[in-house]
Amino acid sequence: MTCPDNPGQLINWFVCSLCVPRVRKLWSSRRPRTRRNLLGTACAIYLGFLVSQVGRASPHHGRAPEKGQHQRRDAAEAPFPEIPLDGTWAPPKSQGNGTTLQANVVYITLRSKRSKPANIRGTVKPKRRKKYAVASLAPGQEALPGPSLQPQEVAKVAGAEALGYAQGRNLAKVAERPWRLVRGPGMRAGGQDFQLPRTRESNIRIYSESAPSWLSKEDIVRMRLLADSAVADLRPASSNSGARLLVLERSPAGSVPRCGPSACGLLKQPLDMSEVFAFHLDRILGLNRTLPSVSRTSEFIQDGRPCPVILWDSSLSPASNETHSSVKLTWGTYQQLLKQKCWKNGRVPKPEWGCTEIHHHEWSKMALFDFLLQIYNRLDTNCCGFRPRKEDACVRSGLRLKCDDQDSVALAHIVQRQHDPRHLVFVDNKGFFDRSEDNLNFKLLEGIKEFPESAVSVLKSQHLRQKLLQSLFLDRVYWESQGGRQGIEKLIDVIEQRAKILLTYINAHGAKVLPMNE
Repeated sequence: MTCPDNPGQLINWFVCSLCVPRVRKLWSSRRPRTRRNLLGTACAIYLGFLVSQVGRASPHHGRAPEKGQHQRRDAAEAPFPEIPLDGTWAPPKSQGNGTTLQANVVYITLRSKRSKPANIRGTVKPKRRKKYAVASLAPGQEALPGPSLQPQEVAKVAGAEALGYAQGRNLAKVAERPWRLVRGPGMRAGGQDFQLPRTRESNIRIYSESAPSWLSKEDIVRMRLLADSAVADLRPASSNSGARLLVLERSPAGSVPRCGPSACGLLKQPLDMSEVFAFHLDRILGLNRTLPSVSRTSEFIQDGRPCPVILWDSSLSPASNETHSSVKLTWGTYQQLLKQKCWKNGRVPKPEWGCTEIHHHEWSKMALFDFLLQIYNRLDTNCCGFRPRKEDACVRSGLRLKCDDQDSVALAHIVQRQHDPRHLVFVDNKGFFDRSEDNLNFKLLEGIKEFPESAVSVLKSQHLRQKLLQSLFLDRVYWESQGGRQGIEKLIDVIEQRAKILLTYINAHGAKVLPMNE
């Protein structure tokens, strides 16, 4: 007889020891019914219940060898058979060989929802479809082989530098062929040679079926021209900013403005990279007043650092050397023009009003654009509306001290096209993202009573961030130079905060929001 090791079995044995004597007395005697007789009857019923339970359990022990055949079916019918219903866990059972039989433990892992940034349309490269754009080829240059080449063959074509990439860790860099030397037209023998970025894929990347709606087909063509074309010559520009003209090689006839026989791009300093951001912001707001601008790396300029390249437009009106403007205006004259609302609603201004050929709505667009980017070199050349830094041009030139007579301060970079004098062209759009909110230049908004509806609607729509991410992603060099999406997001944070301040300003001053698509 084995000693029971379960508390339930101990209770059963104890009850049985008490009930058996009373059951015997009940059957042997013929006494009338009393409380003791009732207690004996209850004990008999309990013993019968125990016998029936033992009878049900005995067949299971007889079929123990067949347990393996029905293990899966029993597990499906009885979920969690090893977990007791009373919430207690039995200790592990000891086997004869000294080992312990561990109880089954069910572990439930709760996965936290992973925060994943939203995929902006057109910024995720598809895996099944690959596009390859061949850069412009100089005469006698062979085209790159197709994408079906083996890594060894690509390395042979790309040269020794690409061979190192092919044998290294990143096979994608095989396609980044090194710059080659190009001798452009009109260059003397033995002069400086220029290089072509020999890539199979354009630096303007479009992975969706079409480009963003705010960029026209001409914008895309010109962006790819500036980013991928060979450089045939480098000429000094007439401006004092140190910019130079890049003469681009083999540009299609009639597609873009030219500076002679070929198209040109104005190459600026690396510190002027905000010009690229300004171009995309201008297109998203529906202003369409800036020239196409991209980022480009040049090993022969600025030690290979990315630089902005702006399309050279020969149709711009000649500008003076002092103010770089095609029309001479002072701050006082400008404020008078805003009051006269020149050319608004097709009304011809009177001679005594002193109006120029520029439409009244152009000033509203320029003021909104300059405030978002805090561009001061057009309407506030002396930095009278904010606290400038020591490295700002107005401080270095000593113009900060001339804010007493602001009405006589000349405006700068007010440029038109020769065939379209009614509209402005925004040039020299270097913005400043490091200016704090308590130092914003609200002088740029003085005298402006109306704002363009297209731009204000974008600022109110809560889609400015998404559009800027999608648009700036096209320029691969600019995207990488700013630290990828994380760096771009910081720039957008600044613009979004300034947009909120501008919308508050419009509501507080009762300015009108009008369609300006004349």
